[in-house]
Amino acid sequence: MERTDYNRALALAAIFQAASLVKDLAWRGHCDEHEFEILIGSLFAFDVEAPQDIYRGEANLRTGLERIEVQLKSGGKPPDMEITRYAIGLIFLERKLQARPDMLEALGDGLKAAGRQVEYFNMTHESVIARLADVYQESISKLGPRIIVQGEQTHLSNANVAARIRAALLAGIRAAVLWRQAGGSRWKLLLGRNRLIQEARDLLHRLNT
Repeated sequence: MERTDYNRALALAAIFQAASLVKDLAWRGHCDEHEFEILIGSLFAFDVEAPQDIYRGEANLRTGLERIEVQLKSGGKPPDMEITRYAIGLIFLERKLQARPDMLEALGDGLKAAGRQVEYFNMTHESVIARLADVYQESISKLGPRIIVQGEQTHLSNANVAARIRAALLAGIRAAVLWRQAGGSRWKLLLGRNRLIQEARDLLHRLNT
């Protein structure tokens, strides 16, 4: 993958979009179904490299692109610390994952098994989501520290909602892989903040015209 601001902006947008969906699910018990499907689909894009192809077009990351501008432009404390905390947690866990080839292999096997289920169900069928949630628990959750999700206890204790949250977090890890492959890093996020914001603005402008 080319290490460009364009690819980094799309990957970061996907991370923020996953974090936003996690927050919506945790507090409201539901989220935008189209955005959820797009992110889940990224987990099965095994032979696709470019972010715009993995997420089936820039327009499907509009929410994440808007989040880049909102969360990064302040320069100080982000307006939504919850979403930022999830995003940073995903990036941190992905880096730890890269140091565990055994877990990477297990994760790949789990995704392929879930992919076989997609042959019989749609990508957001509860059976597929439950399998993805299991994959997350069997791999990412064991890396530590766990991402602590805040929300309405009624929703957090609902098995289906909890599974969708874990599946969304797994999709966030996938986006964090793309972020790293595109040259993303903690320093890029801090020192290259303005360039990422401008790239997100340019993309949004193009989508709106």
